[in-house]
Parts: sequence; structure tokens; C-alpha cells
Amino acid sequence: MRALCEEGLAISAHFDGLQDGRWHSFVPADYDTVLADLLSIRERGGRFLELGSATGVIAIMADLLGFEACGIEIAPELVDEARGLALRYESNARFATGSYLPTGYRFESASGDTRMGTLGISASAYAELRYDLADFDWVYAYPWPGETEVLRDVMRRCAAPDAQLLLHGYAGGLEFESPT
Repeated sequence: MRALCEEGLAISAHFDGLQDGRWHSFVPADYDTVLADLLSIRERGGRFLELGSATGVIAIMADLLGFEACGIEIAPELVDEARGLALRYESNARFATGSYLPTGYRFESASGDTRMGTLGISASAYAELRYDLADFDWVYAYPWPGETEVLRDVMRRCAAPDAQLLLHGYAGGLEFESPT
């Protein structure tokens, strides 16, 4: 896992230097913290989805730990990187290009605000995965500021009632949340 994490960080640095406004930059997760949390839920198994998967390190880790893992990323260049990384680490994690918002989903806060932070607009990626959001037991995200409310809403409205949202916090660690 150490080599996977190091390669993920190297790819992140490479893309950060290249992006030049062509796509949204990303901040890699604290892989050691996420790995520890994945190990704590490993025995429960299930289907795992990484939202905004970038280089796919988290989904690949989940797959290597025994989860059936997928990732959704809006930037095709990053999906290509994630697929290559999965091949190099002999992972069966699958990645789809597009939005992690289900088709037809519209966000509106309690105050009527429809802004969704930095979330890009694209076709939903679930058809490419051949799964719906409700088919996943574990949904991981490392949201930008302003996106957490959208993630909680989409989970409440579209995820299975017993699914768990794993939110990577900026102070470290994951918050486990049920959508209901």
C-alpha cells in the first residue's frame, strides 16, 4: 500500500503542475488516515464508491482490502491515470468519467440556495458503472468547502438507507454518516 500511496502523491504533484486551468485541481487525501479507517471497516465488506476519485488511490486501496470498489471522476485525464494505476497494482477497481450526481438530481438548500460549490457539470457516471448510488454500501468523499451539504443531500435522497457516507475531514480522519 505504501508504494500505491507514494505513486498517487507523485501523480497528484505532476497533474497539479500541468493543470494550468484545464481542469479543477485536487488535493490528495491523507492516505494513511484513510487506510486506517478502511481497515476498521474491512470485515464488513460491501460495495465501495469514491466520489471525485482523481487518481483513484482510495478506490484502489478499498479494492485491495476486499471491497468491490469503484470511483467517479469528472476529469477524463484523471480517470485514465486511475485506470493505469489500478492496472499497475493489479486492482479490479473500476472508474467512470462524469458527475457523481445522479441523473435528474437538483440541489436546493433549506434556504433555497441551488449553488453546489465547485461541483462541475457533466453527465452522470452511474450508467458507465452499471450501478446506481443506492447500490453502494460505502461512499467516500473528500469535499471542497461548500460541497458537504450537497453530498449529504444526495446521500439522503439517492443512497440506500443503510449506506454510510465517509467524509474526509480537513482536520484528518473520516466522519461516518448514515444518509437518514
